[in-house]
Amino acid sequence: MSAPTRVAPAGAAKPPVKSDGGPSLIEKVLQVRSLGILAALIVLVVVTTMQNGNFLSSQSIRDILLAASIVGVLVVGQTVVMITKNIDLSVGSVLGLSAFAAGSVMSGADGAPIVVGILAGIAVGAVCGLANALLVRFGGVPALVVTLGTMYIFRGIAYLWAGGEQITADEMPPDFLKLGTATLLGVPVLVIVAVVAVVLAGVYLRRYRSGRDLYAIGSNGHAAELAGIAVGKRVLLAFVFSGAMAGVAGVMFAARFGTVDAAAGSGYELNVIAAAVVGGVAVVGGVGTVWGAALGALLLTTINSSLPVLQINQFWQQAIVGALILIAIAADRLLAVRAAQQLRKRSAHVD
Repeated sequence: MSAPTRVAPAGAAKPPVKSDGGPSLIEKVLQVRSLGILAALIVLVVVTTMQNGNFLSSQSIRDILLAASIVGVLVVGQTVVMITKNIDLSVGSVLGLSAFAAGSVMSGADGAPIVVGILAGIAVGAVCGLANALLVRFGGVPALVVTLGTMYIFRGIAYLWAGGEQITADEMPPDFLKLGTATLLGVPVLVIVAVVAVVLAGVYLRRYRSGRDLYAIGSNGHAAELAGIAVGKRVLLAFVFSGAMAGVAGVMFAARFGTVDAAAGSGYELNVIAAAVVGGVAVVGGVGTVWGAALGALLLTTINSSLPVLQINQFWQQAIVGALILIAIAADRLLAVRAAQQLRKRSAHVD
């Protein structure tokens, strides 16, 4: 006798739609955006080189890559935070405080290994990130407000610590300053540090469950918590990581420029957020990659270097960056609408 046919009760959950194994709409859009950034970068370089042939000189390329490496390290930490639907406005101030801490340790400790100063800078950054995390986690205040406040607090601490003075290159160990100029196989060491940070963070976010949890938190924090994800812990670690990356960037800043004062890193926070948004990291959380954000950092750094060569004044430089941010946000909105439409079509197909 054949088994009786079972009818699912009304209101029962529908089976999930099977994927065809291809890339999702979000992945396709991010790939297109990355290609668009590369295309814009190539066009920008070609046009600027036509205006001034020295733009592609070895020294010019080196300067662009060094500048992009500092922003790139900052944007790695910012990306992790933004994926969780938060934002860290304090990274520029943390960079400055960390740079001054590293410089102070190395200028005040004769004969001490440079690793001590490097660790001091990273530790200061991590502590600042922890302060942000605790305020966001237990203060019940949006990260935008918290980090706006700590941005000024950390900068104030730097000014109080500096006391109107600055640390100059002749006060720092020569071995430390060599990090800012040293190369490995022709590639600046600071650029290698940035590339390693991007690669490790990219692999972590894509391959490890705790990294993928961050995307779930940014997409729907309540659902992620119901699924058993430790939302508070993950967000806390994201802010600590962002602070530590700002600490690394602070050490890189001190090594590259050799002179550090309390104003170091001023304005970096907006460039970092712009690079992340232009690179495909959604301000609403849950979407983005460090690869795209790093490309955004390279594009914005190249823009800042090329526009003066093209004799475009400072106002238009800022206007162009602002326009890129608005275009990126509009693209994110379009992506969200298309994804919702696609989901409704699949649901209708199942029905």
